[in-house]
Amino acid sequence: MMYYGYNPLFGGFNWLGGLLMAFFWILIVVAIIAIVRSSRAHRFDYWHRMQDGDGSSSKALDILDERYAKGEIGKEEYEAKKSDIAKKP
Repeated sequence: MMYYGYNPLFGGFNWLGGLLMAFFWILIVVAIIAIVRSSRAHRFDYWHRMQDGDGSSSKALDILDERYAKGEIGKEEYEAKKSDIAKKP
């Protein structure tokens, strides 16, 4: 006596259903890996910013250097602003 839906070639399992189930689990694993990598990247960025302070002083110095190089500000103003930026924590 055969059961409804039994296929002796595939052992009674619907091969398409098995394939979809494997795809589903692969998708779940890939999503978990992506979440873990993303959280690692955010933690690394946070740690890196904490090592440099908040990163604003180095960015401010870069902008100041660029303005001085373009001739937008003079040497006296450059030196004054540079010392002000260096004093900030």
